[in-house]
Amino acid sequence: MLLRHIRYLLAVVEQGNFTRAAETLYVSQPTLSQQIRQLEETLGAQLLDRSGRVVRATDAGEAYIAYARRALRELEAGQRAIHDVRDLVRGTLRLAMTPSLTSYLAGPLIARFNASYPGITLQVIEKTLDAIETALAADQVDLGLAFSQVRSAEISSQPLFDEKLCAVVGLAHPLAQRAAAAATVTATAALTAGELGRQSLALLSSDFATRSFVDAYLRQQGIAPRIAVEANTISAIVEIVRRGGLVTILPEAIAREHPGLQEIQLDPALPHRTVSLLRRKDGYQSAAARAFAELAGSLASAE
Repeated sequence: MLLRHIRYLLAVVEQGNFTRAAETLYVSQPTLSQQIRQLEETLGAQLLDRSGRVVRATDAGEAYIAYARRALRELEAGQRAIHDVRDLVRGTLRLAMTPSLTSYLAGPLIARFNASYPGITLQVIEKTLDAIETALAADQVDLGLAFSQVRSAEISSQPLFDEKLCAVVGLAHPLAQRAAAAATVTATAALTAGELGRQSLALLSSDFATRSFVDAYLRQQGIAPRIAVEANTISAIVEIVRRGGLVTILPEAIAREHPGLQEIQLDPALPHRTVSLLRRKDGYQSAAARAFAELAGSLASAE
């Protein structure tokens, strides 16, 4: 049995068709069919159901494929281990981050890493928490920066620091002016739940972990939000709030990164959430990944 037999099998299952699989593998269809037959003969089991319009894995095939995928991940990790350079003069690090973290954490953290290890190429990918877990389990990324509420038993979570969320407005908003006036007389400018319920909001769309967190807070406070705008990027929300009369709820650090924004504390405050470094349990960690993890860990002591 050769490694190519496994790759051919996975290609057919992913494409659901021998012709398309052969095209992606740059081999002829007869060659591909012959190789799959050889694999089935070697294993003594039919792995593919060819009776329908779409080629599917049989029960035996599904069982075998689960192990085959894990074997490929480990072999690919082994290849990276061979090329891993201990002195960090070259290499690649694949890093996934949630959108809210890329907006304020990626810049300073990656700048520090690049200054220390300029020979390492960083591939930064923006993903949701669920997508980061899936990518880590599939060995598509080396590390993830997200939140601690991971669901997969395959993923380990190293807490880094607590993230605080607050209301955010543009500098021309009446709430920003109230905050400025309160600061001069050491009074509080906190926004109560009742006041928040009367504001027009610009919020991230429901596929963001931050939105789920905000929705839970609004329900807990008995607020029926007046949502004027929903957007699927943080940059869009920032621009809309900065230039308009709307209120949003974002990490406090984002407001501090933008001079045109003012953070407003909420009363009661939203619970803090923990930013964590995620990795696959028992997965190979390159020298670059270990160096980045050490740098990220320094954030915890700095906060």
